[in-house]
Amino acid sequence: MEFKKVANKGVMRKCYLEGFNFQIDPYFGCEHLCSYCYGLNRARFDWEKQVLMYEDLVKELSRELDVFPPQTIYIGMNCDPYQPAESEYEQTRQTLLLLSGKGFSTCVLTKSPLATRDIEILKKIPNASIGTSLAFSEEGTRGLFEKKSPPKIERLEMLGEMKKAGIETYTLICPVIPFITDVPRLIEIAAPYSDTIWVYPLKFASTKNPNWQRVRKILVKNFPDLVREFTAIVFSENHYYWDDLREELEKVNKGIKANIRMEF
Repeated sequence: MEFKKVANKGVMRKCYLEGFNFQIDPYFGCEHLCSYCYGLNRARFDWEKQVLMYEDLVKELSRELDVFPPQTIYIGMNCDPYQPAESEYEQTRQTLLLLSGKGFSTCVLTKSPLATRDIEILKKIPNASIGTSLAFSEEGTRGLFEKKSPPKIERLEMLGEMKKAGIETYTLICPVIPFITDVPRLIEIAAPYSDTIWVYPLKFASTKNPNWQRVRKILVKNFPDLVREFTAIVFSENHYYWDDLREELEKVNKGIKANIRMEF
């Protein structure tokens, strides 16, 4: 894997998530290479060979933050901010230090236990939150779709440490992979570690997209009987599969009284 610094082109980007004006991705590319990742569809280079980063993140981001009033910045939309490269290059840690120093808050998404390294920084950031994503209850199945990312237990232990430190936590049951993701079981597992649980479905825009091609290859090899119906579900806006799941989760929510947000 090649790690390379590139000229600054603006660190803060417009964020399309509700409640956030801006997002920051400390890296271009992601070593986790999860097969379903939507970021692969916009990749301009091979993520299996390169990870790029800002030439001078501190200088550029400091300048940009001075233009806007303090607010909450989302970190981790198009890459994992705590992917393995972070242990050496510390682009995410530098970002958090800048946000803290200038009165900004943050919402971080990561699959990595490396985030616990920065607990003391996050504790100083007002209303900071951090979350992880889960899509598989069985490690063997998880290894098929996201073999380079940390296992489920390490993600949950990271959230537990954050919660213990008084930092707000959340879990994304994401993506919900039809017939494979056991959503009720994952909610049960994540609930003790999470202030909020969000549920997002797996969907694809085009059969030409790299992430669909990767997922389909896994399905054909390991779950050939699912391919036809699976395809119909993930390319449909209103498939009954999601209606049935929503009804099931409404019952689950009443049973465990978790703060579940269904985004489908």
